[in-house]
Amino acid sequence: MSHRVLVVEDDLDIGDLLQESLRRAGYEVLRATDGETALQFVDSSLGLVILDIMMPGMSGIDTCKQIRRTSNVPILFLTARSSVLDKTEGLLAGGDDYMSKPFSEEELHARVIAQLRRYTVYQEKTDHEETFHVAGKLRVSDQFNEVWKESEQLRLSDLEYRILKLLMSKRSKIFSAQNIYESVWGQPYFYCSNNTVMVHIRKLRAKIEDDPAQPVYILTEWGRGYRFGTS
Repeated sequence: MSHRVLVVEDDLDIGDLLQESLRRAGYEVLRATDGETALQFVDSSLGLVILDIMMPGMSGIDTCKQIRRTSNVPILFLTARSSVLDKTEGLLAGGDDYMSKPFSEEELHARVIAQLRRYTVYQEKTDHEETFHVAGKLRVSDQFNEVWKESEQLRLSDLEYRILKLLMSKRSKIFSAQNIYESVWGQPYFYCSNNTVMVHIRKLRAKIEDDPAQPVYILTEWGRGYRFGTS
């Protein structure tokens, strides 16, 4: 099966490079040079969006926010800006990963494969009876990304869902940032990965907690990591 990848890049040379590399790897590639055009391509057939942050008109950050209103498709930010704050802004907007320019073809393919693999696995429906993790007001499917808070279905990204399910699966365990990153992202942990985990925990709390500043579900054990509360 050929995955569809949307490349949103206003630099035509970089866009051509991405398109050629991905096509050689067997992906179907769609192209857009601005956010407004990119939004027209977003539908259920997409497997991944590679999105430049700095574009004329609608920025990559704003484009990501618009995509997140209707879709959980993985978004890989491509940016010339490599500061922690810039990357944090992209993750808080709904991005799943980021890659700094210049990049190698090997890194590009590794990140694309990782995002597509996670998205495909958790989009697939199985023939098994659906089971749930239940705690307080929350009900979380063990098979696929379906989360309810009382009668309201929440829209979680794939990574947010996987973090929540991991913490709920072993409620007495304290998970370090390294535990979470290596389990959920499936990549080697580096010091900067801690910030990535923190950003996703913050986004997850904003969606599931009544008061994110006083969480009852995702608790911080200072100096050790995170655990799921029993409330």
